Amino acid sequence: MKVRLTKQFCDTWRPSKDDDVAWDEATECFGLRAIRKGEGFRKTFVVQKKGAGKKTIGPYGLLTLDQGRKAARELLARLALGENPIADERKRRDALTVAELCEQYLDAARAGLVVTNKKRVKAESTVSIDEGRVARHIIPLLGKLPANSLAGRADLLQRFYDDVAAGKTAGKIKTKTRGMARVQGGAPAAKRAVGLFGGIWTWASKRGLVEGANPTRGVDMAADATRERILAAHELANLGQAMRGAAERETMAAAAVRILALTGMRREEAVSLRWREIDAATQCLRLEATKTGRSMRPIGRAALDYLQTLPRLHDEFVFPNRDGTGAADLKKQIAAIFDDAKLTDARSQTLRRTFASIAADEGYGDATIAELLGHSRRGVTQRSYIRRPDAALVAAADRVAARIAAAMDGQGADVVSLPTRAKAHRNEQEL
Repeated sequence: MKVRLTKQFCDTWRPSKDDDVAWDEATECFGLRAIRKGEGFRKTFVVQKKGAGKKTIGPYGLLTLDQGRKAARELLARLALGENPIADERKRRDALTVAELCEQYLDAARAGLVVTNKKRVKAESTVSIDEGRVARHIIPLLGKLPANSLAGRADLLQRFYDDVAAGKTAGKIKTKTRGMARVQGGAPAAKRAVGLFGGIWTWASKRGLVEGANPTRGVDMAADATRERILAAHELANLGQAMRGAAERETMAAAAVRILALTGMRREEAVSLRWREIDAATQCLRLEATKTGRSMRPIGRAALDYLQTLPRLHDEFVFPNRDGTGAADLKKQIAAIFDDAKLTDARSQTLRRTFASIAADEGYGDATIAELLGHSRRGVTQRSYIRRPDAALVAAADRVAARIAAAMDGQGADVVSLPTRAKAHRNEQEL
C-alpha cells in the first residue's frame, strides 16, 4: 500500500498481515516494513529499487522518520550515480561464513560489546565458554557454510542439534602445550550450542551481517533434567576428609572447596575472590563481578573465620594463578577432591544446591535463600542504596554455614533432607 508516512502513522499502523510494507508517497522507493512480533509489530525502514534490490535501513524508533528518509535518499542518490551498495552488501553477506561470523561475534564479546538479555556486558568467563562451544561444536559442523544460507533453516539447526546430541563432536582436543580438553556431546551440550548460535544470529542481524529468520526457532530440544543432587551429612564429612587429605598438595583447591561449601558461591566467584571484596566488619562479600552483576553476599561466621586464616599469597587475589597475573581456575583440582571423596557424580555446583537445601531445611524461605546465593535482584532500593546486609540474612548465613562446617568436620550425622520436587526446583533457579 502507498501512503504519506508521518510520525503518527508510523506509531499507530497495525497491518492486518503478519509482514507488510507501507510505501511512502513523498520519497520514492522508501517504506516502513512491519513484521508481527508477539502482540505487536517490529517496524523497520526499507528501500527497494527495481534492478538493485532491497535494503533494510534500520529500525523505527532507533531512527526517526526524517533520519530514515535522509538515509533512503542518500542510498538512492548513489544508485543514480551508477553505484550499487545494495548488491555490494549482499555479496559481502553471502560470502561471510559461519566461522567468520562467529569470530566477529567473539571479537565483539572480548571487547565488551556484547550484552546479555539482562543488559549486562557478557562476562569474560562466559565469553571463554562461548569460545569453547564455537570451536568444538559450531565450527566443525557449520563453520564452512555461508551464514546467510542458514536464514530460516530450522532443519539445518535441527540436524546440528541431533549431531551434537549424538556425540558427533565429542572427543579429546589438545588445548595447550600439555593441556587436553575432553569434549562431550549429549543433549545438554547440544541445547547450549544451539542457544549460543541463536544469540549470535540475533546479534549479527541487528548489525546487518545476516538477514532472515533466526534458524534456531522451532528446533526440537530435550528439556534439561531437573538437578536434584545434593550431599547428605555423611557425604559432606567424606568431602571434608578428602579436602584435609589434599591440603598439602593442593592447598588452594582444598581451601576453595571449603569456601564453596560454607557460602554457596559459584565456583567462578570463589576462585576469583579478591581480598578487598571481603568485608569482615559487616560479615559479607562485596563481589564486583558475578553472573548477576555486582553482588553483596552475606556469609556465615564459619566462612568468614576460615577466610581470615588463609595466607595472603597475592596482594589482590585470594587464589592467584601460577604467574600471579590473575585468579586460578582450580576446576580440575576441585574435581579431583570430589573424586577422592568418592563423589564422582558431584561437583562445586552440587555444593551450591546443598547450601540452598540446608537453608530450606532450616526453615528459610525462597527470598532469603535467593539473597544468600546472590540471585538477581530487581529492587531499585536493593540495587542502588543498600550498603550493608540485613542482620536476619547474616544470622541465616551463620546457621547454614555452621551446620555445613559441622558436617564437613565429622560432627554431624543427620542426613540433609531433600526438599519436595517443587521446592527443590524453585530453590535451584539461577543456581
